[in-house]
Amino acid sequence: MKIIKTTDYYHMSRMAANILSAQVIIKPDCVLGLATGSTPIGTYEQLIRWYEKGDLDFSQVRTINLDEYKGLSPENDQSYRYFMNEHLFRHININLDHTHVPNGLESDPVKACEDYNRIIRENGGVDLQLLGLGLNGHIGFNEPGAAFEKETHCVDLTQSTIDANSRFFDHMDLVPKQAYTVGIKTIMQAKKIVVIASGENKADIIAKAFWGPITPSVPASVLQLHNDVVLVGDEAALSKIPE
Repeated sequence: MKIIKTTDYYHMSRMAANILSAQVIIKPDCVLGLATGSTPIGTYEQLIRWYEKGDLDFSQVRTINLDEYKGLSPENDQSYRYFMNEHLFRHININLDHTHVPNGLESDPVKACEDYNRIIRENGGVDLQLLGLGLNGHIGFNEPGAAFEKETHCVDLTQSTIDANSRFFDHMDLVPKQAYTVGIKTIMQAKKIVVIASGENKADIIAKAFWGPITPSVPASVLQLHNDVVLVGDEAALSKIPE
């Protein structure tokens, strides 16, 4: 694992964007695995700035997003499809038909998961996967459990995740309790993985995930087994890693 320590959130975002942009330049038709949440917003903003300067071309890029809330439409401003459109896709020259997010309106979990697994296979898998890190160690919506989930599945969100997501909703009752998410196996099959983390509140889980035992109770710990992981974090987030 390679560790890139940055001074602050802005620097972390720029360094992560550097890695993603290099992937696009080296392989213009690459498949990017993308994440949502507050942490990657700065990375996406930097990619947009470089695109607007003429430094990047996304016309051949394809994307696979990690997850989507079950029951939310793409037009819902809390859906992850809406998030990606607003924070990245509509600001760059990517073909929206080449951007993929699980179908949150598919009520049949088996069909929703099979459909998304097929999309991932048809696109040849992920070249570079961008990951945030939940406070309980979840990656995507792979929550702590008794085993590592393999492929796309419907997950019951833990209360800690629901509580963390509630800041985006007007009322706690509106926070979805389930989501479709790609599995650990799919994440681990990405050729390269970039984990981004910012803030002191991520320090404990980073130390546990990357220097503790590999266990499904800390889903991100499985990343220790991947042969090409880059951890990009600011000083606060990396403050508790071993010397």
